[in-house]
Amino acid sequence: MQGARLYQQVAEKLAAAIAAGDYPAGTRLPAERKLAERFEVSRPTVREAIIALELAGCVEVKGGSGVYVTDSEASTFAAGESDIGAFEILQARMMFEGEAAGLAAREMSEAEVAELASILDEMIAENASDSSAEVADEKFHLHIARCTHNDAVVSVCEHLWKLRNNSSVSARILEKVRQVGSKPRIEEHRRILEAIQNRDPEAARNAMRDHLQRVVQQLLDATEAEALEQARREMSAARQRFALP
Repeated sequence: MQGARLYQQVAEKLAAAIAAGDYPAGTRLPAERKLAERFEVSRPTVREAIIALELAGCVEVKGGSGVYVTDSEASTFAAGESDIGAFEILQARMMFEGEAAGLAAREMSEAEVAELASILDEMIAENASDSSAEVADEKFHLHIARCTHNDAVVSVCEHLWKLRNNSSVSARILEKVRQVGSKPRIEEHRRILEAIQNRDPEAARNAMRDHLQRVVQQLLDATEAEALEQARREMSAARQRFALP
């Protein structure tokens, strides 16, 4: 489909292969590495394509086992135009939220820094509860953006969070993260806070980027269907794809 995002193109090609009988219903799809080679894309892109097919009911992801075809009529699959993948969103967040943290370290008032510390306390309490919500995490990140006092930065960061929350593919990946018990990492957020408290823009920028790079790995770990050691070794390559100079 012209204009479709890369993972959507891969999902449609894979759906067409299923419909053509390459992978009959009940069979296990090839390893992600093989699919990445076949379609000449990265493994995160294959991961998002598989999750899109899972949402459409074409395949079933069995943790520790693999991905199995459930619907041989998958040729009707078509991803939503508004569904931006989680990894693409994270790449953009690294760019904009990293710079926002650096700017906030210069611009935040003492009262705003104190409020950020209070939000971190909320995150700690939220993590300790049985709730799967991540309200404090979003509040922490958007507070930093708003404390740049730059309306353009605020608008971009708020839009990226809306994409994160509204994309069905992104939401499914986040659901899988919660299913394995992963929650926002307090120490990473504390490093961001401390850099801002120290009025160190470079440290704040780096702490934010490091945190979001770790989120990429967290998402990869949580959505890994095969749980193979080989995939673990390839995680560094996946992280480099989203790294910023």
